Amino acid sequence: MFFIDWFHECGHAALELAALTSSGVLHALVHGTVYGTPVMLVLSVTWIGVVFATRVKARRVLRERLDEDLHRAHSVGLIDGIFKLILHRTRIRQAVLLVVAAAAMLPLYLTLEIPKHIVNHAIGSANNIIEIDDVAFSQVQFLVVLCLLYLVSLLANGSIKYWLNVYQGRVGELLIRRLRLMVYRGWHRNGRLGGQSQLIPIIVQEVEPVGGFAGEAFVTPVFQGGTFLTLLAFMLIQDPVLGGAALLMLPIQLAVIPPLQRRINGLNRTRVQEVRRLGGLLGESGHPTPGSVSPLRAMFASVRRIQEIRFGIFKKKYLMKSAINFLNNLVPFFFYLIGGYLVIEGKITFGALVAVLAAHKDFSAPLRELLMYYQVTEDVRVRYREVQRFVAGAVAQHPLGIAREAAGAAERSLAVP
Repeated sequence: MFFIDWFHECGHAALELAALTSSGVLHALVHGTVYGTPVMLVLSVTWIGVVFATRVKARRVLRERLDEDLHRAHSVGLIDGIFKLILHRTRIRQAVLLVVAAAAMLPLYLTLEIPKHIVNHAIGSANNIIEIDDVAFSQVQFLVVLCLLYLVSLLANGSIKYWLNVYQGRVGELLIRRLRLMVYRGWHRNGRLGGQSQLIPIIVQEVEPVGGFAGEAFVTPVFQGGTFLTLLAFMLIQDPVLGGAALLMLPIQLAVIPPLQRRINGLNRTRVQEVRRLGGLLGESGHPTPGSVSPLRAMFASVRRIQEIRFGIFKKKYLMKSAINFLNNLVPFFFYLIGGYLVIEGKITFGALVAVLAAHKDFSAPLRELLMYYQVTEDVRVRYREVQRFVAGAVAQHPLGIAREAAGAAERSLAVP
């Protein structure tokens, strides 16, 4: 019966939308927001979950086939899985971060709730005397008390965020130091494959973002996800329709952003491999053989290739950023339209609409941070895998082999105008 009633309401809304009357259009828009957005969100999350599970299974099978020799990396502490490594090395610090992140939700909610009472019950009050639990306040006194509570909530929220950021940096730096020592120990133990020309970019450039990820590996989804749910709960409490409107663009983001990110991940993987190849060519160029010019041309082609890869990363990264910004800025249109209509009809208060608009201004921030977290996670996963393979010697080649392979790429690259 619930599905039949829901289908009837959707059909009713569609017919009113076809009639093109002002009230019918708004009525249909409200129905579409309330019923359509949760359905789209559930379908999007389900589809992403199925795709993710399939990719994880395929990645596990491929890893078992190609990386049987990574036991050399395991012997120095570079275990499989960046999250396993972080949890193994910093579990107590991660627990502290999670507890503090959970405690930050209460002052965040107060910073949203108090402004609504300031507008409705202090500034917009029709009485000069306001009584709360047998305590009487004048209108000005009540305004001052609420503003002071709002200030305290802001200070508490800001202090917690500051402490979290500082402690995250400390956790990241501790793991960076350990990773550099483990990489050097493994490289030295396994015969110094690739020479210092390949060790330096790995231990300086690739290890730093991997270790720095330790500070945000677990606390970022908890803190930003908690912030997102707190803001969403606040908007749903004010009015379910406005809360549904806030979720209107989320299914579209979930459908558009991951494919773009996968392309960026592929380019990042190619960039890491090309940088290591360039390091090998630079080491070979220090001892040139008489009459050999092929390694030099290969080095120039490798530099050009890195430039092209980075430019491709920039284009796709900023395309994704522009798409996110556009979709986030489109939601206030529905707030002004639907929320304004509800205020005119007396369904919600003006203070609630103002509070929801203020909440949505911060609503896009945790979403943006979660999407950035997804990007960083995939990038760090690729980097850590390459570090493992370097320590294990799985991709190490003789410098002459690197030069010959790069020379072939150079010939193809130089042939392009």
